Amino acid sequence: GQTNLKSPQDLQVYIVNTNFTLRWNYTGNDTNVTFAAEYQLLEGFETNDTEWKELPGCQNVTDTECDFSSAITEYYDRHHVRIRAERGEEVSPWSSIFEMTPYFIAQIGPPGIELQSTNGVIKIKVSPPEANQVRKMWIAHVRFKYNLVIWENSSNAEFRSQSIFPTDIIDDLAPETTYCLKVQATLPLDFQEGLFSPIRCVKTTRKVNDLFCATNVSVLALNMKFHLHWKNQYKQHVSYSVQYLLGYLKKLHDDYSMKWQNVPGCENITETQCNFSSIITNTAGFYYLRVQAVNEYNKSCLSNDVKVDPLIANEIGPPGVKLDIGDVLLHIQISPPGGSETEVMRDHYGLSYRVLYWKNSPNNEEEMNMKEIKQTIGTVSDLTPSTLYCVKVQAFSEAYNKSSPFSKEECIKTPGDKVLPLIILATFVTALIAVLLVATPVIFALYQAYNKIKYVFFPSCQPPLNIEGFGEQLFSSPYMSTTEEPIENCCIIETIITEEVNQIDFKDYKHSKQSSRDSGNYSNDDDTSGSKVSEETLEKEIV
Repeated sequence: GQTNLKSPQDLQVYIVNTNFTLRWNYTGNDTNVTFAAEYQLLEGFETNDTEWKELPGCQNVTDTECDFSSAITEYYDRHHVRIRAERGEEVSPWSSIFEMTPYFIAQIGPPGIELQSTNGVIKIKVSPPEANQVRKMWIAHVRFKYNLVIWENSSNAEFRSQSIFPTDIIDDLAPETTYCLKVQATLPLDFQEGLFSPIRCVKTTRKVNDLFCATNVSVLALNMKFHLHWKNQYKQHVSYSVQYLLGYLKKLHDDYSMKWQNVPGCENITETQCNFSSIITNTAGFYYLRVQAVNEYNKSCLSNDVKVDPLIANEIGPPGVKLDIGDVLLHIQISPPGGSETEVMRDHYGLSYRVLYWKNSPNNEEEMNMKEIKQTIGTVSDLTPSTLYCVKVQAFSEAYNKSSPFSKEECIKTPGDKVLPLIILATFVTALIAVLLVATPVIFALYQAYNKIKYVFFPSCQPPLNIEGFGEQLFSSPYMSTTEEPIENCCIIETIITEEVNQIDFKDYKHSKQSSRDSGNYSNDDDTSGSKVSEETLEKEIV
């Protein structure tokens, strides 16, 4: 059971696409030694109790590496690999186990490239890694991103790196110059970078400049209104058609040259600008635009492509502002840039607002105050009465690092101070109440005195002149009770008084009057009836 063979060491597995290579080190000086490897496939949560199997392609190997690509088909499961040295019937102990999950240690292979030099540019077509293989480690080829490194084939060359699509054009090159390049495929989401393709070199041609071609193609966008502008150096008649391509088509490895479409309303025009807002239906994607020019000889020329990412290319315009003064607050109402109909501005940019406000004093020394709000309604407190306040607002988006110009200044004057008028009104009301409280008893007392004086000196009914003295004798009688209230009795005597009145014996009258009073006290009602009896007696006596 004893052996002099040493175990292999430093076991490693190298994977490029679906190509598997096992490598190791052997420090023994033995001759005629071969190597044999075994592996385990651990599916799910299986342990090391799984049966070991011979690793195809790695049996009786005389070198320190072997290819076992045909043995592995499960790229997302764990595998164990081990190896030992053999010489006839003699074997060494197994090496330490190497554990791997193929997909996580695999390296992306180099892509294939095709080059074409034409009209001063280089057209390149990239094939994904494993393009011609049946079994693939990388299934979703559309996820690949490609990095290009290009340089002039000279001793003092400068390397230039850029991202390219599977089918792309490399411009900004010097004419009749040899350029060398290489391409690398990457998977950014998996943080994986592949191997570069073999270096390819190509010589550029001289570019033919047609004067009627559209140049300096650019995009101007404000509040989701998109316009394409270009320049024309040709003095003769030229018509233009603006074409667009959905951005995702360039990510595919298919030929997209026949998938360009004309922008509605921008076909066969003579102006050097066009509104293409109608094609921007998805702000999450991006678009490519180009201008096709046709001269009077029906010869056409295509401009360079311009990439349009709507939310990045668009600029934010100033918001609208309306002011209103409340009792103690300045109310600021903000309209989103572009008006209420451009919901994209509000929903996709997540707009906030920067509000500047200040007192518009003659000396212009007042400090500006600023506040940031996310709503379209803001307020300012601690206002000074009878003061002109001015406001301007700026919209900004933190997510896209964009901001608008400030809106036009809007000013409004606060109402005057209401404290002094309230104090004056309160003082007046208090004084009025005090005057009423004092004047009411005085007026009432004067009114009562007036009634007494009028009653005493100006009675409402006076007796005739011929009986004034009689009245005085009647009411001055010593037999009248002091508790009785005087009752004013008036009558009209229609009988003609003759001279015989002077002959009436008043003694008999006084005697009868005294007799009637001796009968006792009278009530008010009896007094009235008594008065009537006295009147009747007096009348009879006079007659």
